[in-house]
Amino acid sequence: MEVIKTAIEGLVILEPTVFKDSRGYFFESFSQREFQEKVQKINFVQDNESMSSYGVMRGLHFQRPPFAQSKLVRCVQGTVLDVAVDIRKGSPTYGQHVAVELSAENHRQFFIPRGFAHGFVVLSETAIFQYKCDNFYAPEADGGINIKDESLGIDWQIPTNKALLSEKDTKHLCLKDFDSPFDYNTTLYPEFE
Repeated sequence: MEVIKTAIEGLVILEPTVFKDSRGYFFESFSQREFQEKVQKINFVQDNESMSSYGVMRGLHFQRPPFAQSKLVRCVQGTVLDVAVDIRKGSPTYGQHVAVELSAENHRQFFIPRGFAHGFVVLSETAIFQYKCDNFYAPEADGGINIKDESLGIDWQIPTNKALLSEKDTKHLCLKDFDSPFDYNTTLYPEFE
């Protein structure tokens, strides 16, 4: 597994070693040992999967502390543009984002630590999206940033006026009106101290 650093510390792209032959391919999609050696200590406790059609936008979601979640995401069918936005107050990269194309062809995964809002848009006819979380989902801790907030400068690669969003996602505040529950200088992983 190759770990590719991005412009924002903590956000990394994981590229597996894929073994191909006439029968198809094989790769190790996750190794706890290798992840902890190369990225950070973590204990994933929940796996999720969604299926969406072209133009569906989901996000930009996060869970408020103490239910904050790190995510390791990948697209196992189709193609998505996956985005993480830094929402840690006091961070030198606050409000900045990293966008990564994830697809069944490139097998890439994207690690999003706690303190980031996360979303994606489907660029293919359909997509199946999977992710691991290091904390259990708590509906009362749901939070979000408006996925169409133009101040974020995200190129979603589709006409956003034709995007398909849930009603909940249309009601999130823009970043300028948002009071983040995350602090850059606060440790978000006390279980590993």
